Amino acid sequence: MGILCVASQTPLLQLINPNVVGNVGVTDFSTLTEGVDYRFSPGGVSRMLYPLLKRMIQNGIVDGVEWISLNPNAPSRVSFEGLYLNHVSLPSEKLKGYGAVKEGIWRLFHGLWKPEIPEFWCDEYIDYMFLNRRFSELAYALHRQLDFDGFYIHDFQLLPMGSMLPKAEPKIFRWHIPFRTHDLPRSWQQALLKYLSYYDVVIVSSRTYLHELRRLGYEGDAFHIYPYIDPSQYRQPTPREIQDLREHLGISEGDKVLLTVARLDPMKAQDKVISALKRVVTKIPNTKLVLVGDGSFSSSKLGLSKGERWLQHLREVAESKGVKKNVIFAGYLPEKDLGTAYAMCDAFILPSIREGFGLVVVEAWLYKKPVIVSSYAGVADLIEDGVNGLLFDPKNTNQLAFKIIRVLSDEDLAEKLGKEGFKTSTLCHIDEGIKKEAEILSKYLGGVRYATV
Repeated sequence: MGILCVASQTPLLQLINPNVVGNVGVTDFSTLTEGVDYRFSPGGVSRMLYPLLKRMIQNGIVDGVEWISLNPNAPSRVSFEGLYLNHVSLPSEKLKGYGAVKEGIWRLFHGLWKPEIPEFWCDEYIDYMFLNRRFSELAYALHRQLDFDGFYIHDFQLLPMGSMLPKAEPKIFRWHIPFRTHDLPRSWQQALLKYLSYYDVVIVSSRTYLHELRRLGYEGDAFHIYPYIDPSQYRQPTPREIQDLREHLGISEGDKVLLTVARLDPMKAQDKVISALKRVVTKIPNTKLVLVGDGSFSSSKLGLSKGERWLQHLREVAESKGVKKNVIFAGYLPEKDLGTAYAMCDAFILPSIREGFGLVVVEAWLYKKPVIVSSYAGVADLIEDGVNGLLFDPKNTNQLAFKIIRVLSDEDLAEKLGKEGFKTSTLCHIDEGIKKEAEILSKYLGGVRYATV
């Protein structure tokens, strides 16, 4: 057993009420109220890491966890339910430069951008490296105090950390976004391989991405582990709670409900569902599309308005397609209401053009809901079309409309897809994930032992 250092750009918690910090400061966020003082950050990384780290401590796999993240408005160090959260802040001008590089890398791996100059370096790269240096300096300082048994670094934003951390201690890197490199300029491929080489092991989210990693030329140790969730955290809402949410969103009792849960971002392709809805309502007029999600944490803190621009675009698409009354923009929903939304819907849709995995599909499966999933998402690895879900090409809105109509018109099919999806969801349960994670930790991190869940 030992202490594990974890790093991710996105923090576990976002502070809502800055007054709780005060002059002295609250150091135990467990004493605060969710939804009033703080909220959990949206996104798959934080949703997966939180239950994983809690369970690892509870089961004695590790003695403790120090989690480093970017959180400018929070105290520098707090505790929360047995975890220690360490927060990095940057000057606004550095955040903007970092954000520009981060967005560029993200867009490149999602197939949205081809650089005019095929070089990895750019003027703002110094700010991107500055953030990684700040994370690494904090990790070093904590390591000198606590003697970490290893480092677990998450996602592309912090990839360079491997080159900045102590060489003697094991380093594990987990890549969460799509890993498709055939469109990468040669210089980017070389830089990517160089940074990956500083880690003892690399983990990706699907078999497809592992194959792509090998095709790139990475020869180090690598595994694929499906992202996972803790099913015990998802409760079935009461009929009253479902009815209350329907009334809050303006959904009538007889309406058919489609649900999409994703941040407001062009890559999430909510516009494809709205476009498909035009054809759906000609067959099933009482169909309502509920879009849950707001802008990303990092973009909002960097002063970017991508989420707001995308929301305006979606409203314009709904207006132009004549389905304005059928589309409901629910915004951010707290955990309790999100579970109610899953239980309320008749079908769940993941339309992303590119998606590293798509844990929201697994969440929908927990409620035995039929899912209609983009074939470009990592979770498509788990779907057998027509058995535990339906797959579609996100560029083909007519195909999407056809599959929506098919599910909403065939109750037997919808029930079958939901039941089979529920069975498939066990592949992404936290118990399964922890077993695989613990095997890797026991192999690569000194002092950390494998524990049976």
